[in-house]
Amino acid sequence: MLSNQAQSLILPSTQHDASQTEREVLVGEYLKNKVHRVISMILDKAGEMCGRGFIDQTSLLILGQKQLIEPAFRGTPNVVKSCVKAGTVRRVVLTSSAAAVSSRPLDGDGHVLDEQSWSDVEWLTSENPLVWGYSVSKVLVEKEACKFAVENGISLVTVCPVLTVGKAPVSKVYTSIPASLSLLSGNDADLGMLKHAEKGGGGVPMVHVDDICPAEMFAAEEEAAAGRYLCCSLNTTVAQLACFLTDKYPRYPVKTTMLSGDLLEKPRVCLSSAKLIREGFQYEYKTLGEIYDDVVEYGKVIGILPN
Repeated sequence: MLSNQAQSLILPSTQHDASQTEREVLVGEYLKNKVHRVISMILDKAGEMCGRGFIDQTSLLILGQKQLIEPAFRGTPNVVKSCVKAGTVRRVVLTSSAAAVSSRPLDGDGHVLDEQSWSDVEWLTSENPLVWGYSVSKVLVEKEACKFAVENGISLVTVCPVLTVGKAPVSKVYTSIPASLSLLSGNDADLGMLKHAEKGGGGVPMVHVDDICPAEMFAAEEEAAAGRYLCCSLNTTVAQLACFLTDKYPRYPVKTTMLSGDLLEKPRVCLSSAKLIREGFQYEYKTLGEIYDDVVEYGKVIGILPN
């Protein structure tokens, strides 16, 4: 989609509401490199009229780690190549993930991760934690895209969002929204994802989707923007969420049985957005209250929560 007003190119990505079978088909197409050839063709034409490119990498919930790593590693550089070929694209904004930052062995408390932090690929590939391929793919893609951008003289800025929540124009959602509402919905599987995120990352960092989009535009428009930017409004834990949600939404009682297990009282690891804020960006959704009012209403609309 070409935005004439912003003179920026928004690249298409896989749909969040695709079924498992549809996703597997999409992955097959990625492996054959067809999808990225189509995107490249779009860029070759539309890129002639725009000055900025946005690459949004959508996560695919699939079992084969090879299927997750290969398409991302091969595809994203192809898109950057087309931006270079267009000759008019001055900056590419790549949406990566905090998974490229925080997937690493960290003992003890008080860790603060920033843009200089990288997930440990060697540790991930040797230990094989759950969805390790997702983190590996994000690291490899970031580094390969950065290398290619430097070699070809094009500005590349990367935005790394944390757990992203907020309403979207779709009726089916996966992963982040069900997980963030799991303490209210009572869904054990979705809560398991939230607990896994806390265990693997040392906390539950959050950001509202309506802050991600302005952050990416900020990265595109701000002349001095460079390198990576962590996008994180706050850091919390499952236990802290449970206390907040119990007080804020008594209509949806949190079952104490859901809070069993080794849960953190406070985050062991915090992800810092200091760089983004220091350079002038302002978050609109800064507290759990501001974030969850929107998410709960969306949960009602799509049927995760009763009205």
